[in-house]
Amino acid sequence: MAIYPYQTEALSDFTNPIIKSKYEEGLKKVQSYLGQHYDLIINGTRIHTSKQMTSLNPANYKEVIGTIAQASVKEVDLAMEVALKTFETWKHVLPEVRADVLFKAANILRRRKFEFAALMTKEAGKPWPEADADVAEAIDFLEYYGRQMLIITRIDDQIQSRKDLERNHYFYIPLGVGAIISPWNFPLAILTGMTSAAIVTGNTVLLKPASTTQVIAYKFMEVLEEAGLPNGVISFIPGSGAEIGDYIVNHPKTRFISFTGSKDVGMGIYEKAAKVHKGQIWLKRVIAEMGGKDAIIVDNEADLDLAAESIVKSAFGFSGQKCSACSRAIIHQDVYDVVVDKIIHLTKQIKVGDPSQSDVFMGPVNDIKAFEKIASYIEIGKKEGKLVVGGTKDGSKGYFIDPTVVIDLDPYSTLMQEEIFGPVLAVTKVKDFDEAIKVANNTEYGLTGAVISKNRMHLEQARREFHVGNLYFNRKCTGAIVGYQPFGGFNLSGTDSKAGGPDYLVLHMQGKSVSEQL
Repeated sequence: MAIYPYQTEALSDFTNPIIKSKYEEGLKKVQSYLGQHYDLIINGTRIHTSKQMTSLNPANYKEVIGTIAQASVKEVDLAMEVALKTFETWKHVLPEVRADVLFKAANILRRRKFEFAALMTKEAGKPWPEADADVAEAIDFLEYYGRQMLIITRIDDQIQSRKDLERNHYFYIPLGVGAIISPWNFPLAILTGMTSAAIVTGNTVLLKPASTTQVIAYKFMEVLEEAGLPNGVISFIPGSGAEIGDYIVNHPKTRFISFTGSKDVGMGIYEKAAKVHKGQIWLKRVIAEMGGKDAIIVDNEADLDLAAESIVKSAFGFSGQKCSACSRAIIHQDVYDVVVDKIIHLTKQIKVGDPSQSDVFMGPVNDIKAFEKIASYIEIGKKEGKLVVGGTKDGSKGYFIDPTVVIDLDPYSTLMQEEIFGPVLAVTKVKDFDEAIKVANNTEYGLTGAVISKNRMHLEQARREFHVGNLYFNRKCTGAIVGYQPFGGFNLSGTDSKAGGPDYLVLHMQGKSVSEQL
């Protein structure tokens, strides 16, 4: 099957009045269906349940995005039954056909790009550029994984047969029924990547999206239906993690769990998945991305303007609600005061507000729980270091927290060690590059990091010693591009599954070797 080369989806230029008007049209489109109800989807059938959840706009929690039916164990059992039955046919569908579903879905997303971006602005609180990039990444995942599946089907070319003795055949087969537990911070991109990887490899899926972004997940199901995905390949079963999340993870017929979220939840899933239950005849596979405490190092031979800009954009993009966000700035003592002044200056220029406005850089945090948690960390920071910017919040209408910078922190302080997942930057001073690397590596995480330096030997030292899954030189530590920077981290950041890379799809399959004696 001939396919055109993979190219990343272009980001929108909002300085172009035509593009800006298209985004505004997207907002109007979303506004027209706010407040609607969405049911479960099992075997293509909409299923209403008595329990419902209301999705709210985090920038204006009086605005209802929609109500969503919530699954119970009863519906999970039905979805599992459907997934097991559908797997017996879906696993035999040609990889080219499965890939075509992804390619068609990518084109549908392109047509609905501004609607989906606007929906993320409303339901997830994403400013325009962040929401636009989220949709672009979702399209990239569909295009990339579709192509990767076609490449993997040719793996047999690498296996040798012995002349006059035997013919050897090596190929991958799908695992079975997978649980997809997706996050709220990239409610389209990561959900799309996790889900599309599972189905293009021939598995069937129980999809449990994050509770605060369930409308976005439902709308993605509409895209897949339009793209021709057969009924039963994915069951859309939003619901409580405590009620159905654990049940799905523990279920003896669940073959693998793909999870993106917090460290604590991820560790719990890993522990539960390790137990073999009655009727279970396999060891469950876990694909997990769990978070980070990411650092940008600035040495004394750095472009200081670039350093400050990289830190601020990485720390406060989407209100710091990225597992890759710069949560720590580690700065050489020789340039510490200058870089801190530049960080303060740039941070004070950030406009915080309703992300539906095109000029807003930073919107709200996710919900009341996040709002209260982040606020509590700021109070800790005031005791541990020196608050130089922010520290203020406004929960009167939405969940707004101003970008906050705390300096002069001890490397082992709470703010330098624990993942906050909000707009809080912790800053510490080091005496040399060796100490900078030591401080960068002193947490239980190992997801992303960056080094700003003109010293080639320092960059090469970081290449060897900075223990993270995604390391960047002279740029921000957020924004991994599908197919270019495979994404996943070390230590308690997860299983280093490398989403958007050539190794990711094989995690959803198992290799089979067949040898025939001649």
